[in-house]
Amino acid sequence: MTRRVVQVGINFTKVNQIFITHLHSDHMAGLATFLNTSWQYSRRNAINVYGPTGTQATVKGAIQYMSIEAEIRGISEGKNVPLANVFTGNDVQDGIVFQDSNIKVTAARNSHYQFSTANSKRHQSYSYRFESKDKCIIFTGDTGPSANVEKLSKGCDILVAEVGKVEDVIAVQEKNGIWQMKTQDEKTSWIKHMVEEHMTPIQVGELAQRAGVKLVILNHLLPSQDINDNYERFKVAASTVFKGEIVVAKDLMRF
Repeated sequence: MTRRVVQVGINFTKVNQIFITHLHSDHMAGLATFLNTSWQYSRRNAINVYGPTGTQATVKGAIQYMSIEAEIRGISEGKNVPLANVFTGNDVQDGIVFQDSNIKVTAARNSHYQFSTANSKRHQSYSYRFESKDKCIIFTGDTGPSANVEKLSKGCDILVAEVGKVEDVIAVQEKNGIWQMKTQDEKTSWIKHMVEEHMTPIQVGELAQRAGVKLVILNHLLPSQDINDNYERFKVAASTVFKGEIVVAKDLMRF
């Protein structure tokens, strides 16, 4: 996470807000090391981490994870600013979650988790709308088709959407032996999750067309067996229903 921030030319010590869509490890596993690295580089004011219920607990866990290292650096390097002074977790709900003179950030619950009512109160997944004076960007995070995300996207310029095909991922897992290790219950539940709680290229195109966005950026591309896959096939599929511009994201692109 820190490396990517540096590669795009941003001073990572100037990052003041972080927005997490959901608490799956592939979307927040780098959080603790980013926060800790910022602290090591003499961060003094708090980095606010926004995300679903459990974000506060996750940040507290990151502090605990790094506490022994912080103690060692305190002794050997004189770093005496408590980690808790630098990391702040904020559990969000639907609506405006952050606003300053430059940007407004609005969250909407999406359909990446379709739990029972009891579990849905404890675990949520969000998409975010980022609005500046001259541009509006939707970041879906992981989600299935969602009326909430479609509503959130209305009138925006850019939709950054996750996309994949379940059959591609199954083929990869069959090839490396992971699929054969799953129980039948695991296979059934996983396929249900992938079909209902992620989006195909066609579903992304449909959402974008109804929302009226100008540009779709396909990201968080699920794996395929072709290590050189350029995912242009996703772009072709989405273009059958979305008539605006579509780009397949690559690391460090700017828009």
